[in-house]
Amino acid sequence: MRDFFSEFFRDVGRTNRVIFIDDEGTGQPRQYRIQPVRVLAVLGAILAAVILVTISFLAFTPLRELIPGYGTDEMRRDARLNAIRLAALEDSLRTQENYLTHLRNLVTGQIAFDDPDEAETEMAMVGEVEGAEPLLTPPRSQDWADHTQPAFEVDVLPIGATSVAVLDEVTERYLASVRFPTVPPLEGLLTRGFDPRIGHYGIDIATDEGSVVRSIGDGYVVFSDWTQEGGHALAIQHAKGYLSVYKHNQRLLKNIGDRVREREPIALSGNSGEITTGPHLHFELWQNGLSQDPHAYFLSL
Repeated sequence: MRDFFSEFFRDVGRTNRVIFIDDEGTGQPRQYRIQPVRVLAVLGAILAAVILVTISFLAFTPLRELIPGYGTDEMRRDARLNAIRLAALEDSLRTQENYLTHLRNLVTGQIAFDDPDEAETEMAMVGEVEGAEPLLTPPRSQDWADHTQPAFEVDVLPIGATSVAVLDEVTERYLASVRFPTVPPLEGLLTRGFDPRIGHYGIDIATDEGSVVRSIGDGYVVFSDWTQEGGHALAIQHAKGYLSVYKHNQRLLKNIGDRVREREPIALSGNSGEITTGPHLHFELWQNGLSQDPHAYFLSL
C-alpha cells in the first residue's frame, strides 16, 4: 500500500489510470483516470470542513464548557460579583480607616483640620484669648514605664463651653463616674499584662468563647465595628476622660451611640481578628489619651 501511494503521488500533476480487477478474474476490469492534485484538493476540502464543523460545535454549543480553562457564564458572573464585592470592601476599609483615625485623634487629644487655612484661623483665635497658653506642648522625654505621666500636656483654655472643665461638668450630668477599683469585664485568667514598651497597651484575659463581656461603668459606645487586628472591637467613653476598649469579641451587642450602664452586657468574647492565639478578651483603659494599666484598676483578676 505504501508503494502504491508513493507511486501515485510521485507526480501530482500527471494523470494516472487506475484499473480494478477481481482476484478471481471473473469480472470485467474497470479503469479510472485520476489526477493526484484533484485528490489532494478534495481531501483538503474535507479536512477543512471537518475542522470548521468542530470549531462551530465548540463555539456555539455547551460542549465548549468541557474545554479546560474555558470560563462558563456562571464563572464570569461570579467574577463580576467578586469584583463588585472587592470594590465595596475596599470602600468599607477606607471608611473604617478614616473613622479609626478620627477616633484615635479624639482619644489622644489631637486636632486635625482638612483645610490648612482653617487650622491657621483656629490657632489664631486660640492665641487671641487673653492668658491662653498653647493647646498642646511638645512631648517630653520620659520613661515609658511611668505610664501615669501624659505624653503631652493639655491646658484648660478659658474659651467658654469648649473648655475641658465645662465638658467634664456636662458629662457628669448624664454619666456617673467609673468607680475604681472595679470588677473586671469578665471572669478569666490573666495571660498577658500591660507593657507599653512593646506596644501592648492593655491586658489579655483568657476565657471560654461566648462568655459575656460587661462594661466597667456607665458610658456611651463610641466605636463598635470590625477591625483587622482586633476583630470585633468595641469602645466606651466614660466620665472623667476614661475610655475602655474591648477587642477580639465573637459578637458585639451594642452599636455606636448606645448608652450602657455599669456591668451591662456589651459583647460575647471570642477569637476574632488577626493578632490572637485563642479565645480571650483584650481590654484597654485610657484616660485623656493616655493608656493605663487596667490591672491596677481591678479588684481582683
